[in-house]
Amino acid sequence: MTALDVLGFSGGALLGHRLRSALSLTGVTIGIAAVVVLTALGEGARRYVVEQFAAIGSDFVAVLPGKVETRGAIPGLGGTTHDLTLEDVAALRREIAGARHVEPVVMGTETIAAGERRRQVLVAGVTADFVHVRNVSVRRGRFLPRLGLDRGAPVAVLGASVAEELFPGVDPIGQVVRIGGRRCRVVGVLTARGQQLGMNMDEVALIPVATGMQLFNRSSLFRILISARPGVPLESLRDRAHEVLIARHREDDVTLLTEDSVVSSLSAILGVLTLALAAIATISLGVAGIGIMNVMLVSVSERTAEIGLLKAVGASRREILACFLAEAAMLSSAGGLAGLLIGWLGVRVLVGVFPALPASPPAWAVASALVLSVAVGSVFGYLPARRATRLDPVEALSGR
Repeated sequence: MTALDVLGFSGGALLGHRLRSALSLTGVTIGIAAVVVLTALGEGARRYVVEQFAAIGSDFVAVLPGKVETRGAIPGLGGTTHDLTLEDVAALRREIAGARHVEPVVMGTETIAAGERRRQVLVAGVTADFVHVRNVSVRRGRFLPRLGLDRGAPVAVLGASVAEELFPGVDPIGQVVRIGGRRCRVVGVLTARGQQLGMNMDEVALIPVATGMQLFNRSSLFRILISARPGVPLESLRDRAHEVLIARHREDDVTLLTEDSVVSSLSAILGVLTLALAAIATISLGVAGIGIMNVMLVSVSERTAEIGLLKAVGASRREILACFLAEAAMLSSAGGLAGLLIGWLGVRVLVGVFPALPASPPAWAVASALVLSVAVGSVFGYLPARRATRLDPVEALSGR
């Protein structure tokens, strides 16, 4: 028997039992589609994290209060929390030559109102350098004035959505808003940016840091962000900032993060999650393989006379084995290709519903899915094929 004879024999057998073949093919299709969609979700989450950091820039160090081991952990959980102060900011500005900007940040939620319109927003106390550190821009007006760290001012810069909701159809520049009972004049409106690392920059109000500390009645900061001068390695900037804060606090009580450390930790976590999702989806392929094996066993039992005839005309065991293995492989391969198509369509629908998520199946997942689909048919089709080769030709021709 030639290779074309084997393929023709196997294809004819599949077409002769269309319903049974379609049901087995459906099982493989669902398994492959699940692998494609779930790995695309995991890869999309990883890309989203990387893109979020790229959007805000990668040349800064974040200083968090409290000493926490951050390899694989989430800062702020565990350890003792110690205050970061404006004095710390002044010391960092003074003693770190490689720092371009040292930005204090204080945050809280407050009610912002304009006339009868009011809503809850995230209020951040920052300085004029915030636009450079967090890579934001002003669409209208100007940003916060450059003031001393301990000087406040009754001014505010609004996110795009906040400005539109409080002043529909009206130029917000120069208008007065009340933030937690304090009157502030709007000096600028940010360019629409959407979510940045869980912070919606369209839904914020920015005020001077000293004003924010007074508003929230705090003496401590939420974060300190330190951006590097061109050519200054972030690692050396981080180490120098660490030394300054240890000397000031007389103990190691802060956590310093760079983009690389956070992205690598999150990428590792999301990578493991993607593999776990792929493993879960692969279970359905195992179930589909058992279905193929059952179909092939039934096929062998129904075609004993045909197998006996093949043996009678001189077909070898190897040729009969090839026929039935080819049948199983064709079934699973067709299901694999259909699964890839349906999985790709599912990913497109997912991206259409959630455009912010750059979901796309990784190349290794697509290649693995194709290999798995063929392997499932070959592995689970071997036992029925081997059974067919062991049939006695005389008994097979008699239909026993």
